[in-house]
Amino acid sequence: MRKILTPLFITAVLFTLCMPSEAQEMKVRRIGLLVAGSSSSTTTPIEGFRQALHDLGYVEGKNIVIERRYANGRQGQLPDLAAELVSLKSDVIVTTGTPPTVAVKNVTETIPVIFASVADPVNSGLVASLARPGGNITGFSTMNAGLSAKRLELLKETIPRVSRIAVLLRPDAHGETTIKYMLKETDDAARVLGVHLQLLKAERPDDFDKAFSAIHAEHSAAVFVFPSAMFTSERKLIVNLTAKHGLPAMYPQREYVDAGGLMSYAANFSDQFYRVAIYVDKILKGAKPADLPIEQPTKFELVINLKTAKQIGLTIPPNVLARADKVIK
Repeated sequence: MRKILTPLFITAVLFTLCMPSEAQEMKVRRIGLLVAGSSSSTTTPIEGFRQALHDLGYVEGKNIVIERRYANGRQGQLPDLAAELVSLKSDVIVTTGTPPTVAVKNVTETIPVIFASVADPVNSGLVASLARPGGNITGFSTMNAGLSAKRLELLKETIPRVSRIAVLLRPDAHGETTIKYMLKETDDAARVLGVHLQLLKAERPDDFDKAFSAIHAEHSAAVFVFPSAMFTSERKLIVNLTAKHGLPAMYPQREYVDAGGLMSYAANFSDQFYRVAIYVDKILKGAKPADLPIEQPTKFELVINLKTAKQIGLTIPPNVLARADKVIK
């Protein structure tokens, strides 16, 4: 009788030992996604994020659940949305931009957070340093020295005779320190280029009409749009207003140009979201955010809409057109 029970006992033990590994493989992981803008403003990059996760072996509805929350440019909703994602016991939370990341930071010090696009994570108080973030937050910065200056330079090259450019910004889009840095960089570049800047603030969509009326009244000949989730959500309105006033404009994301804007110079947002998925994979496999360095974009794309240029009677100089990574005709 003993000879029969021994192999059965061994088999049962081996089966039991296998159970935790299989259960771990089949465990469904919950990924929170907090977006400052709208679903339509991030459709392409988020699809890239899902594809990257799929390439890494994660299938939505099978071994991961993505809890999406959109503030639609209304920053006042971010704290509640962040708290909701934390209450769902997300394994990791992905954010877009500074305000959503700050909102999540304020409600959890334990859940790993990966931001897809924060302009200045150190001066925003989100991380200790780029090399060693510390805490539970890491991700991908969009801030490169000279980025605002480069955008202004390209706009000036596109309209060589321009002497007055309107700068459209949302004051609380990135935090006071970051906005000051971006404004100083833009102002320094304007001084070198011999351009006068007209500073215009818009905190809500209702402010756009007033801002463009001021542009018309002050005879600014072009528009320089600062990054903002609210602006991105309302990009069609901004693009329509620039077209209505016949103004060339430089935008901070390609999505504006796809919506009919003239030109943009920016990091590839879809590529950054793809890389975010790699960080998500590392964290789900046990890595700590504190040990994952903040990455910065290394490639920027100049996108030009020739159809829009024609509509406002603008000829893009050959030297600018030759540097474009994408031309929309």
